[in-house]
Amino acid sequence: MTVLDVGRIVLGMVLLVAGGELLVRGATALARRMGLSVLVIGLTVVSLATSAPELTVTVSSVLAGEPGLALGNVVGSNIANVLLVLGLTALVAPLAVTQQLLRFDLPLLVVVSTVLLLVSLDGRISGTDGAVLFAAVLVHGVLTVLIGRRDAASPAGAKGPPSDRHRPAPDVDGSPAGEASAGVSIVLVVVGVGLLVAGATVLVEGAVNVATALGVSGLVVGLTVVALGTSLPELAASVVAVRRGQRDLAIGNVVGSCLLNLGLVLGVPAILVDGGLPVPAAAVALDIPVMLAAVVALLPIAFTGVAVARWEGGLFLLLYLAYTGYVLLAATEHDALEGVSSVMVSFVLPLVVMTLVAVSAHELGRRRERRGLGGPAGAP
Repeated sequence: MTVLDVGRIVLGMVLLVAGGELLVRGATALARRMGLSVLVIGLTVVSLATSAPELTVTVSSVLAGEPGLALGNVVGSNIANVLLVLGLTALVAPLAVTQQLLRFDLPLLVVVSTVLLLVSLDGRISGTDGAVLFAAVLVHGVLTVLIGRRDAASPAGAKGPPSDRHRPAPDVDGSPAGEASAGVSIVLVVVGVGLLVAGATVLVEGAVNVATALGVSGLVVGLTVVALGTSLPELAASVVAVRRGQRDLAIGNVVGSCLLNLGLVLGVPAILVDGGLPVPAAAVALDIPVMLAAVVALLPIAFTGVAVARWEGGLFLLLYLAYTGYVLLAATEHDALEGVSSVMVSFVLPLVVMTLVAVSAHELGRRRERRGLGGPAGAP
């Protein structure tokens, strides 16, 4: 490992963040001109834009002969999206969860994540498996746009004060509608894509060199350094969105990005690569189940409180730090690994489960009490 390799990783991350920022701004402005709502933009356009780093890194990794890095990038990015991005964003402001997310998007994310685990059990994601993942995400994108247009045009959407879901969507930086012309938006998209491609190429090269020098697998590098780097656009877009009051866009961006990572970023290379993508046994044993568990943990939080509160965001952040620490200790075979494993299995995980169950039961009890008093179920 050389200073030059570390510099490549840092430069790659900077280019990815800059490219993702430009791409998000340009794509959101173009989508706004098409009359799409805030939630739909978050689930489709912004999530597609912020998933571009994962796509470029995954393709570059496969072409460089590092399929473990490609898989680790996708799985690690989804773990980071749910635990790190949602956790930090919820610390800035509680996140709103809409009925569409509860009834359609989150359950579908659980289903697709489960499918990935099942098709990985044989140690390979075949072309057929990739086609199934891609079809699920393609159907999701089409239905999301159709449902969003239907809801925006419905009489119910026109009554009462405008909500986050139906009011015209500003850019994620809060600029007023119509500020950026279509030509400027297209230039932002093109430049953003160029920076993403360049950043992914430099980042993968540096990450592969560092992994080789340290003697760790490409899977570990993908799960940690690369996943964190490619999740920075999601983090930047979500934090900016929630600070501007676009809470639908923030959580929609994360859920949409996770779905696209599974269906597009992982599914398409599996279709195109001869023989599909190999899946390391370590990923099947730990990392993919952790990804699925993170998504499942989001369900009771969202269904009971119809929001992701600050303390829940803090819990997610702590879980991400614990997982990342475990992966790094395992990769380096550190002496502290056995002790950390014991604490995680015997104390941390049971405590998290008990906390989620207790909070869910408490919140459900409050909602039943409010119904009995005749108040709205979602009232504070």
